[in-house]
Amino acid sequence: MSAFNETVELEPKPFLRWAGGKNWLIKHLTRSLPALSFKHYHEPFLGGASLFLFLKPQNSSYLSDLNPDLIETYTAVRDNVERVISEMRKYKNNEKFYYSIRELKSKSKIKNAAKFIYLNQTSFNGIYRVNLNGIYNVPYGFRSKEFLDSNNLRLVSQALQGVTLDVNDFASAIKRVKKGDLVFLDPPYTVSHNHNGFIKYNQKLFSLEDQYRLAECIESIKNKKAYYILTNAAHQKISKIFGVLDKKVELNRASLIGGVNAKRGKISEYLFTNIPNLT
Repeated sequence: MSAFNETVELEPKPFLRWAGGKNWLIKHLTRSLPALSFKHYHEPFLGGASLFLFLKPQNSSYLSDLNPDLIETYTAVRDNVERVISEMRKYKNNEKFYYSIRELKSKSKIKNAAKFIYLNQTSFNGIYRVNLNGIYNVPYGFRSKEFLDSNNLRLVSQALQGVTLDVNDFASAIKRVKKGDLVFLDPPYTVSHNHNGFIKYNQKLFSLEDQYRLAECIESIKNKKAYYILTNAAHQKISKIFGVLDKKVELNRASLIGGVNAKRGKISEYLFTNIPNLT
């Protein structure tokens, strides 16, 4: 089987497998959101960029995240997609090559972007995880699926033209929101879906205190008369923090991330928004 998928796609789709990715959410928004008139688009927790690629905003867009490797990858795809594709064509989908790339250290933004995409596509469950020293340590995933879709990368590159990409804390990123803008907020989840427990790993990435900070930022967005969409875990603590703000919708999706023994079924997520008639 070839490692490359050359099928021509008409619309860009996420090129990264991202835990908590929101591709599943698009079907809930296809009727109402495209009709919404907004000025600029903001996404402070970039991840897989599902909603941005679905909307393909015509006005200025601002995409940011605290993960510098992620932003470097998007920037390389935006500015040098053919060089990224050329680099990835050298790669192989086998265990030995995977670990050689995982250990590779380079100052080249192109090589680093190619490495990021390759590891994401061939690792176990596409998890982004680093150790205490900041070293990516996810094992090989034994996936047979093609790891490079060059046509889609080109479409994503086109969609990213003119877009501002930067490493930024969400509170700082939201300061540039103006009246009539749309802000999509998809933070790392602090609590487990439909359970009472806290996620220890994500507590380091995005703490309960960060959730309260985010609630304050949403008040700022509303005071600016801008629109927002927030997705978060369906959990009583999250409902208490954000449920007093505006409309709350509970949506179900399939559980896609987990090990061999993980329970994969339907889980719930909350969507909070001040957009009338959304979903």
